Amino acid sequence: MASGDVYFKIKTPLGVIIRTTKKYWQTIITIKHPSISKYEKEVRVTLKSPDRISKSKQDKRVHLYYKSLGKLNICVVADHVTETEGYIITAYLTDRIKEGEQIYVKS
Repeated sequence: MASGDVYFKIKTPLGVIIRTTKKYWQTIITIKHPSISKYEKEVRVTLKSPDRISKSKQDKRVHLYYKSLGKLNICVVADHVTETEGYIITAYLTDRIKEGEQIYVKS
């Protein structure tokens, strides 16, 4: 992906810069999870200042970033391609935290 294609990139508390393109963000909010379309700002905040980060049980490169919105949580799923770079796989609203290795909790 050329740097000009990047829609936004956010540095997480783990020091990983997570990015997405405008085209892929549109795919997330129109096809994958339309309910998240009104929450772009919150998705960015979730990456920058999550309440919790877990590693996926199925794929150790995949990290789940959670931020509470009252009764619901935003979950941003990101692939950490390297120790310093990654990209958003998807983002959605959920009422439960998925199992996985918890690696960060906001203090």
